[in-house]
Amino acid sequence: MYWQDDNVEEGFEVPDDVVDLLFSIRCKSLPLDHGDLLAKSIAQHLPWIAHEPQAAIHQIHVAESSNGWHRPEHELLLPSRRTRLVLRMPSHRQDDCRALVEQTLDIGGHALKVESFKIRPLSKLTTIFARYIESPNGENDDEFIHRTHTLLKKQKISAKKMMSGRVVKHLKDEGHLATRKLMLSGLSVEDSIRLQQSGIGDKMLMGIGVFLPHKGIDAVNAS
Repeated sequence: MYWQDDNVEEGFEVPDDVVDLLFSIRCKSLPLDHGDLLAKSIAQHLPWIAHEPQAAIHQIHVAESSNGWHRPEHELLLPSRRTRLVLRMPSHRQDDCRALVEQTLDIGGHALKVESFKIRPLSKLTTIFARYIESPNGENDDEFIHRTHTLLKKQKISAKKMMSGRVVKHLKDEGHLATRKLMLSGLSVEDSIRLQQSGIGDKMLMGIGVFLPHKGIDAVNAS
């Protein structure tokens, strides 16, 4: 499917009250299913993060994952020197996040050393996607789209196009959490940024409900 219909408002200034912090890392390997493990390890160094409503931790993806839309089939990720750990944070927490620098995180027995970070503003592209949106067990694709559309309407967000991917499960202490990928298009710039800032749901520290900009061609049904 061809998917490229963004109408970016050139004069629009992206607010800087929420930004992405891109940390360089040194890591030989990571479990594919690492969202909960990563969140718990980071919380040991940033204990306030669970009480920061706009905080999110992007799950780590490598180049072969096609910008995160495709999930590799093997059980380990092999990060390169270009791979980044990304935290989405309110700007007033930037200095607090420096507590992560030079720390070595234990991610299910895999060592991840955190180095310096750079700041990246949110995107004003109007096609965005979430790698993972929580989807109750047994929910089919149409039910997922309808429920998510209703949820977005409650947030006064209107998307002209919505497209989901297949179910992906994430391990937590209490069992598996089912998610689906979601792509939205036809948003206003303001709604795109607002959704990037707020996300969907209460699992954003696991990388679930976190939106990213997307542009180009993707085979969603192959994900």
